[in-house]
Amino acid sequence: MYNVWTIAKREYSQYFSSPVAYLVAFIMLTILGVFFFSSLVLAMSPQAMQQGYVPNIDVVLWWLGLLLAILTPALTTRLLAEERRLGTIELLMTAPVKDWELVVGKWLGAFLMLVTLLAITLIYPLVLDQLISPGIDQGPMMTGYLGLVLISAALVAIGVFISSLFSNQVAAFITTLGVVIFFWLVTGLIVRVMGSMGGVSEWIRYLDISGPFNNNLLRGVLELRDLIYYLSVTALALFLGTMSVEVRRWG
Repeated sequence: MYNVWTIAKREYSQYFSSPVAYLVAFIMLTILGVFFFSSLVLAMSPQAMQQGYVPNIDVVLWWLGLLLAILTPALTTRLLAEERRLGTIELLMTAPVKDWELVVGKWLGAFLMLVTLLAITLIYPLVLDQLISPGIDQGPMMTGYLGLVLISAALVAIGVFISSLFSNQVAAFITTLGVVIFFWLVTGLIVRVMGSMGGVSEWIRYLDISGPFNNNLLRGVLELRDLIYYLSVTALALFLGTMSVEVRRWG
């Protein structure tokens, strides 16, 4: 585990010397701020006050989940693709570092970066809790942020796996973004369309990464199967990433 933590610390610190991480943070916080402010303005309108509209934390959490799906590929694209482009991955392979330690270390560094960004966004629910009475519902906030952490782990793992397949960062980014959008938006749309027609195949529902978050965690419902789902996706992607690096070692 020492090697994993060493690699993770190196990757985490490198984000703070990269403009990409600051750009991702700026975009995320700006867009969230716009929707947060808009919900407050809407709540203060005369019509909303007459109808008893009260802004809730799901306004922030839903958009935050979507932003994670769109922006995470920008943070993961360089993890292994850059090492392959620069040829430094061969040096890592000859070092006393196991393949899984390299993959997990890269994943952990990017995952901690996303958790840092999520921690910063806590300012929005904290402000909202002070503005409305008797405060926001703590249950959906806690399960929602737990879901976002689990989603971050899964998306970063997928990004690490795809990054291990390329030496070109642009190709890795486009591929990762396409895969994430498919499993976040397209499969969700398929599930809703097929559900309205009378039934959804269970394997299609399982492909919908956003499903457990939107249907349960965002509403304050915590089920063991949702935790297992995101942890399984994370583990599978890290396993595939490890196999990719191992194939390159012996290829």
